[in-house]
Amino acid sequence: MSLFEEQVYDAKQIQILEGLEAVRKRPGMYIGSTGIKGLHHLVWEVVDNSIDEFLAGHGNQITITVNEDNSVTVQDNGRGIPADIHPDTGLPAAQIVLTTLHAGGKFDSNSYKVSGGLHGVGVSVVNALSEWLELTTCWNGNKYIQRYERGLPVTELTKEGSVNYSGTTITFMPDSEIFELVEFKFETLAHRFQESAFLNKELTLILKDNREEEPKEEKYQYDGGIRAFVEYLNKNRNVINKQVIYQEEKIDDYYIEMGIQYNDGYSERIFSYANNIHTIDGGYHVTGFKTALTKAINNFARNNKLIKQKDSTLNGNDVREGITAIINVKLPDPQFEGQTKTKLGNSELRSIVESSVYEYLSLYLDSNPEVGKTIVDKALQAVRARKASKKARELTRRKNALNSNSLPGKLADCASRKPEESEIFIVEGDSAGGSAKQGRNRHFQAILPLKGKILNVERARLDKILNNNEIVTIITALGTGVGEEFNISKLRYHKIIIMTDADVDGAHIATLILTLFYRYMPELVENSHVYLAQPPLYKVSWRSDEQYLYSDQELVNFKQENPEKKISIQRYKGLGEMNPKQLYETTMDPEKRKLQLIEIDDEIEADEVFTHLMGSNASLRREFIIENAEMVEELDL
Repeated sequence: MSLFEEQVYDAKQIQILEGLEAVRKRPGMYIGSTGIKGLHHLVWEVVDNSIDEFLAGHGNQITITVNEDNSVTVQDNGRGIPADIHPDTGLPAAQIVLTTLHAGGKFDSNSYKVSGGLHGVGVSVVNALSEWLELTTCWNGNKYIQRYERGLPVTELTKEGSVNYSGTTITFMPDSEIFELVEFKFETLAHRFQESAFLNKELTLILKDNREEEPKEEKYQYDGGIRAFVEYLNKNRNVINKQVIYQEEKIDDYYIEMGIQYNDGYSERIFSYANNIHTIDGGYHVTGFKTALTKAINNFARNNKLIKQKDSTLNGNDVREGITAIINVKLPDPQFEGQTKTKLGNSELRSIVESSVYEYLSLYLDSNPEVGKTIVDKALQAVRARKASKKARELTRRKNALNSNSLPGKLADCASRKPEESEIFIVEGDSAGGSAKQGRNRHFQAILPLKGKILNVERARLDKILNNNEIVTIITALGTGVGEEFNISKLRYHKIIIMTDADVDGAHIATLILTLFYRYMPELVENSHVYLAQPPLYKVSWRSDEQYLYSDQELVNFKQENPEKKISIQRYKGLGEMNPKQLYETTMDPEKRKLQLIEIDDEIEADEVFTHLMGSNASLRREFIIENAEMVEELDL
């Protein structure tokens, strides 16, 4: 028996979405999300087409301009989009490219030997999700223009005259009906285009931003390519091998480029690319690279008697501690997983990359034994730390910590045993923790108060981290384990909410916890489990009414909107100033609270921020604070 009123279900209920309707109906299927990532993905799609032109041997400069109205213009000097009539449709080829999914010149190997945009949906998706789009194509000696609105042509493709150059210019305005926010971040664009310039050493990318009174402009072109990229990533770190280990090889239709440089830190940083697409989730090219690296270093160590035969071999984590590496491949028929292309699925690449990199590294290490010995010594330190952390884990387990069957005493757990409906608040201090415990919904909200600041894991190995009681308490409460033993399927709460005071100390504590998650439990962030609570800054009261305000701007707006009211203002300097009822209503109640989801928009930018803020170089921290001081709205000293 159905719980719902029976509805007619026949052929009339079967919908056929014509043209680009499907994209507007389900944009997340094509660009990942309608948030900030999806918004920037529009730019990536258009620019990737221009880069594909460069890879095909046409054009060497791309200019990206964020216009005053927040529209974006992408201009290249490639061949231009063909404007002649397509024989099967009777429509101009340019119009087909902009209005038809899976239409383009990349489905055969003639026009584009190597391409990142293989699905043929990129620019048509941008068109579908734009309020308007204007195309200028200079092709075959003539200039043509056409305008579209929400994916539909509103003018004919019109010839404007003859030109003695070629190229494509696309200007588009993202549709505010589709996207949560239509405002591009200059820093996000800049990082991506700098990255593209590193990967294509003969390509120049120019980024302009005309939204401010003083327009910004950055130019990216790097003769050093991947070498320069690795040096850039390590510029604020103490490197072990001064010269980047660099390989470049073409095997049949496959191009492999690799750069390695070690530093004295503990993080593994491997960034992978396929046809200029950043494969965030890796793929077979990364698997082949890691296998080759581990095998080559172990063979060098044994041949030079740096490890004894009775010792166990160096494992992958040992040889990758402190590594900064780029693996960049170009291939004719990449199999990306999904339209957003985060993982490369070409299985043949595993053996191709493994064989090529292993052969090169073996020769390099034999020819540069001092570099090899330094790398092995670094790996042996990692082995000692791994063994020490294993002992630390065993010791803490004997003390009932790090054991999923034994929860820390200070944790006030929730009644629910369903992770998908459970949430844990990691709270600064016993005072706020007490209020949170009293005010919470005990069915699905757990409270874990922390005492003081946890260890800065950016400057410590896992063995030292596991000697910190507060960190062990967090790991135990979450239930996932840490490092090599991390298992996200054992996560006990699908919302992890960091709740600290809105002051400098609170921000520091939150950053320390985020550093722990980012460096040793990254899957928590990648799977959207980590949030920052947003407690109110003010309570305004008048007569018998009151209202909570969450920023200085909200207070200014309230005063402007209510000039006649005599109000009293209470400024909250900490969570402990609120009673349990107030804390729940303002910061913990799912119906009223404001949570900020922690996301990584740019992997390299995120790594750089943690290095600046939490690394050992104090001057970098000072520089970061000075550069970002103008963004601070509220600061308590």
